[in-house]
Amino acid sequence: MRIRLCLAALSLVGGAGLATVSAPMATAAACTDIDVVAARGTFEPGSLGFIVGDPVYSALQRKITGKSLSSHRVNYPADLSPTSAAQGNTDLVNHVNSQAASCPNQRFILVGYSQGANVVDNSIGISSAGALVGSPIVATIPAALEPKVAAVLLFGNPIRALGKSVTGTYQSRTIDFCASGDPVCQNGGTDIGAHLGYTANADAAATFAATKV
Repeated sequence: MRIRLCLAALSLVGGAGLATVSAPMATAAACTDIDVVAARGTFEPGSLGFIVGDPVYSALQRKITGKSLSSHRVNYPADLSPTSAAQGNTDLVNHVNSQAASCPNQRFILVGYSQGANVVDNSIGISSAGALVGSPIVATIPAALEPKVAAVLLFGNPIRALGKSVTGTYQSRTIDFCASGDPVCQNGGTDIGAHLGYTANADAAATFAATKV
């Protein structure tokens, strides 16, 4: 519990210093070529997420040329409540299902940071139960829609502190960043600053995704 409260406080302090900086706005659902579905971290400010979602979306716009992009901010509390990640899991899967029905040629890039990585993990069938701000799986992307997920971009993924990672169907389409010393994704890590530094990985993540679309 002390770890959770510490992370929450640091996230809020970090957010307070970042909130005045402008970020790209998420666009409404549309039949674009690629829909970027982003789940922000706990208490993370920004449209898609100041530390990860917004810079990654900007990098994707630069790296993926000749294709139209839209974005969806996963609708969930992103707080320390025990059902927070589960609510995000439900929204992400519902959004993919709805978009796939309306836009059959659309593909998806899933982005998750910190608690948002738990949301994505659950949505692709990797349980985050037992991880920091994790939850049991409540919904998964249907097998018929799995090929529409072009890439999965994860940052500070809490299940890694449990010795878990994305395996199976999505493994080759996943890049999972865990900074050295990050206590959220590295068992025994003590550097909370490492958990707040994933903006530096935005270009690398977008470069990876560009090879998958």
